[in-house]
Amino acid sequence: MSPRYKKPRTCGCAIKGGVYKPTGIPLRELEKIEIFLDELEALRLCDSRSLTQEEAGREMGISRGTVQRILSSARQKVATALSGCKAIILQERICGDKAADTIKRK
Repeated sequence: MSPRYKKPRTCGCAIKGGVYKPTGIPLRELEKIEIFLDELEALRLCDSRSLTQEEAGREMGISRGTVQRILSSARQKVATALSGCKAIILQERICGDKAADTIKRK
């Protein structure tokens, strides 16, 4: 059975830097955690703009349940990176995708 079709997601955040890391430690010595564009967008909408998951889902063109799963994953990754002295690598694709063809820019 082929994988389920991934619905296009609207993302309004632009990635301004590719890596966030602790100061004083070279990147090559750090464990890296990837944050995907849809995870960053869900964090931005729900935590920065204080939208509900339902409102964020409408903005992104996905269901509230999908926003909840994306947000949970993103928060876990950020908490792990911050508490574990790891680098955060921002990816220009959505979670589970090899290409950026399921992203619609605002």
